[in-house]
Amino acid sequence: MQLLPDIYVVGGSLVGLTGSQVSGPFDDCNVYALDLGSEILLIDTGNGDSWPMIQENMQQWGLDTRKITTALITHPHYDHAQGAHLLQDAGIKLVAHAYTADAMEKGDERCCGYLYHRVFTPVSVDRILEDDEQFSVGSLSVQSIHLPGHTLGCTGFLISWRGKKVLFSGDVIGTLGYGHFGWNGSIDFDKQVYIKTLLKLSKIDFDVMLPGHGLASFTHPRERVEESLNEALMVWR
Repeated sequence: MQLLPDIYVVGGSLVGLTGSQVSGPFDDCNVYALDLGSEILLIDTGNGDSWPMIQENMQQWGLDTRKITTALITHPHYDHAQGAHLLQDAGIKLVAHAYTADAMEKGDERCCGYLYHRVFTPVSVDRILEDDEQFSVGSLSVQSIHLPGHTLGCTGFLISWRGKKVLFSGDVIGTLGYGHFGWNGSIDFDKQVYIKTLLKLSKIDFDVMLPGHGLASFTHPRERVEESLNEALMVWR
């Protein structure tokens, strides 16, 4: 489904595109495709099982899957990163924060395969990012923003797109279209670190927020951040 000019959501159980529609709402994450013209950039990879359907969805909307060059990983959880080894086998470059890269390479409990009764497939990413790093994918400039708490490797990706600042926020903000937080069952979930992240994110300017699950925010997205921050300060201190 096209969300903005040349930005598509091509996977995700909560948006009804991939994953199970009955066994659980977070079976598969939102996977985004950005058509850069000469190449296509993906945000997250999905749970692996959905990779064929993601490709079918892209082809349905006229996106040439042979043009996919890069996938940015927001965090190492199974529903966001298990498909990474399949993409790498297809020649797609994987990019992630150093902490996320380490978790994916080890395939350990930080990838939360236990939540899905599966074993995460270890994979080494091709490029390791630090916080607040500016890098390019083709003609697109991307800023990495380290946003730990839901996991300690959570990373947002901020771009300028057709006059709007668009943030791919992963699971940092509640993913059903309102406040609250990402799932708190991760082995490296940290409430106090999460509060600092929400404070940090509340001071960043962006126009559109595209989350790791569920509904996007095209107007006043920082209100969702402030709602989550307010609740965190009330219940976690």
